[in-house]
Amino acid sequence: MTDQTEQAAAIEAVVGAIAERLEAEREHLTDLDSAIGDADHGGNMARGWAAATTAVEDLDDAGPATVVKTAGRTLMSEVGGASGPLYGGSLVFASTELEGGLTDETLVAFAETYLEKVMDRGDAAVGDQTMVDALVPAVHTFKKSVEVDDLSAVEALAKAVDAAERGVAFTVPIRASKGRASYLGWRSVGHQDPGATSTLFILETLLATARERLDADLASSVDATSPVVPDEEPEA
Repeated sequence: MTDQTEQAAAIEAVVGAIAERLEAEREHLTDLDSAIGDADHGGNMARGWAAATTAVEDLDDAGPATVVKTAGRTLMSEVGGASGPLYGGSLVFASTELEGGLTDETLVAFAETYLEKVMDRGDAAVGDQTMVDALVPAVHTFKKSVEVDDLSAVEALAKAVDAAERGVAFTVPIRASKGRASYLGWRSVGHQDPGATSTLFILETLLATARERLDADLASSVDATSPVVPDEEPEA
């Protein structure tokens, strides 16, 4: 896509699809959060993204950066607790990377800036049992896949999703060091982080929407550690 109007429409579709996915996963996210948090992550995320969908649909002749910024600002105002600034505020800040439209380069810059702001706002690092545990491997894999492996953005995103899945699994056996879960001490071990999980859901939905709109055909199984998608068959 080269036209920014088409790109903005694609982002609007992504926002709406994320809202639908998080509404469907509301109870699951609430169950995860009830074990180690305030049991409000599912409701907050579903409500926030539903409001973001309405907000971006009301825009006229907006470019991709404006659509992302609007979604972020809405999340900041509608999502309670720490999630509003983390998800929404970071989107607002990173949206400036998309002023020139959606290209492989601007998407990598957007992902890196978003990650930087999430880590800064949450004062979190890998191993703290937070959304960062899913986001860091996803962003690093996306960047490497685009800049080193020379994959398309959709192929790179598929690998990023696989990396995020591994990051979510990583949160289960570790002890929380940030957020409400950290108050549980060692009792947080054995629980999957809800923020990492919702981050994975968002990335999965972004990939599914991108594949649908671009009619991209990917391998049924994508490995974040392999150099190409789909994996090449070894020569006989």
